[in-house]
Amino acid sequence: MHTISKVSLALVLLVALAAPIRGRSAGPLAGDFQIRSAFVVVDHGVLQLSAHIDYPVNDRIRSALRDGVTLAFDLDVTIRAHRRLWFDATVLETTLRRELTYHAVTDRYVLRDDAGVEQENFPTLEAALEKLGRIEDLPILVQSQLRGEAPWEVAVRAGVRRGQMPDALRALVFWTDDWHRTTGWYTWMLTL
Repeated sequence: MHTISKVSLALVLLVALAAPIRGRSAGPLAGDFQIRSAFVVVDHGVLQLSAHIDYPVNDRIRSALRDGVTLAFDLDVTIRAHRRLWFDATVLETTLRRELTYHAVTDRYVLRDDAGVEQENFPTLEAALEKLGRIEDLPILVQSQLRGEAPWEVAVRAGVRRGQMPDALRALVFWTDDWHRTTGWYTWMLTL
């Protein structure tokens, strides 16, 4: 008969509890997550993206942020020119990266861009996610860079994942991957 040490049994139980439940979206990022709308307008020769994204809101996200976890939000944008007798040409591939943290002293949610240049504070998680989900007039490309013939395919995809976290939490959840979720591609044809 094999004996199992208490440490091995505790590790097996911890892994079982941390693993996502198959067949159900019971992970920490469960909830409504979709791109509601997206479009591009040209203003003075610059293509500007506007999009409306619904991000999931639940108590597990709120708790993780309050425990020191950073959530990273990505918005992937691609523009492709269709070719009849050859592969499609990628005109643009870019990602807008932002991160959300919770500041315990001020009791506010802090939204930063990837470069750390812009920062905004919000009193509630809902207000911060609402701001994250409203992309307005984001310059993405100069019109003269569009090569080939119209129409061009524009595709947008949103993603959320776990970013930085305290060392104590990192040791407990290093094997789980339920803190990463993306929407499907929201695609449309652009003609100028």
